[in-house]
Amino acid sequence: MYDYIRGIFTSKTATSKGVFLTIENNGIGYSAEVMARDYAQVEKTGTEGKLYTVLIHREDRMSLCGFLHKEDRDIFLILTSVSGVGSKMALTLLDEFQSSELIGFVIGGNYKELTRAKGVGPKLAQKIILELKDKLMNYNNTAPIEVNTSAVQNTQDMEDAQTVLMSLGYEREEIKIAFSKVLNTLKENASAEDILKESLKILSV
Repeated sequence: MYDYIRGIFTSKTATSKGVFLTIENNGIGYSAEVMARDYAQVEKTGTEGKLYTVLIHREDRMSLCGFLHKEDRDIFLILTSVSGVGSKMALTLLDEFQSSELIGFVIGGNYKELTRAKGVGPKLAQKIILELKDKLMNYNNTAPIEVNTSAVQNTQDMEDAQTVLMSLGYEREEIKIAFSKVLNTLKENASAEDILKESLKILSV
């Protein structure tokens, strides 16, 4: 329903149920639950900002989750598509790990790293890896994106990074532009996670 809200951050609230930012736009204040690191990043109220949002609709109530960065919102949506992972758990995972780290764990099948997050046991971690890998890596990708670059990159890592980015909703032309900017700056043996991390920095602006 809402893609993002741009306005003035008018209040910060920390409770036992989570941390919240209120952003005002056209006289309406929208309260959104956010990650702890986004909460900390908004150092003071009265500043202008932008929240990428997700509307959570339950039988008994509706609420908003907000993110300062688009890639975090995109990963949140992927995480909450896993059965057994609600908004609280997804926010916990995103607070514990950077988006590119989470994707790297999924691609590498490294479920043990996910258990570092509070409330994530081995069984849930393995389930997250299994379901997300299927969602992220089985995207119907038509053809690899060709980029003019002097850097020598592993073709498979580039294709894996492309597949994940397309599964997150980014267009081929957006990805091509991002790749053209980052591939010459990365080391020759850069992994798919490295390519994703740097590409997301550009795509999320």
